[in-house]
Amino acid sequence: MIKVVIVDDNTFLQKAVMDKLSFFEDIVVKFKANNGEDLVSKLAKNHNINLILMDIEMPKMNGIEAAYYVKTTYPQIKIIMLTVFDNDENIFKSIKAGADGYLLKEVNPEDLYKAIVDTLNGGAVMTPTIALKTLKLFRDSSTFTDVPSTEDYKLTPREIEVLEQLSRGLKYHAIAENLFLSKGTIRKHIDNIYAKLQVHNKLEAIRKAKGSNLI
Repeated sequence: MIKVVIVDDNTFLQKAVMDKLSFFEDIVVKFKANNGEDLVSKLAKNHNINLILMDIEMPKMNGIEAAYYVKTTYPQIKIIMLTVFDNDENIFKSIKAGADGYLLKEVNPEDLYKAIVDTLNGGAVMTPTIALKTLKLFRDSSTFTDVPSTEDYKLTPREIEVLEQLSRGLKYHAIAENLFLSKGTIRKHIDNIYAKLQVHNKLEAIRKAKGSNLI
């Protein structure tokens, strides 16, 4: 069986994708998620998944951010971006995030099924109009700026050390012991990290740090 996850904040569109997949007996939808954060939470409990069909425009954590997280945490899982939009910048960022394919939601059931199978066999599937845009984008990739460097965020070497410890899942007291600092100092460093990265929690900080090659 091909184990699939659908990620979309629109429950109507979730159902539409499920209806398309229902024609094929070898596909099972393991679960659905309403946004990237919901996906991350559910994958932590069950990441025995073959492929994710990922929307892009979602609250809390969008599909591009979620794709990057999945590819850095569960690289074996394939991802097809399934979206209404053929926005140039979204295509470019999705590919850089590690997406294995990019389809428009208007795709018919047979083509969606074939895309899933082809992707799992190592292919890179795209709606024809998307493929043409992609060729154009990569001929002129200078249109888009690169990921900010460490200097752009102005993190100190100590803050980067704290971030690395955080990314290993360590609690504040353990980080404090490892770095020979007080728990209060660690908390202050983390507050500074959140402010500089413009994030609100540990998950966002780690995701942004990895995406920016800080850790």
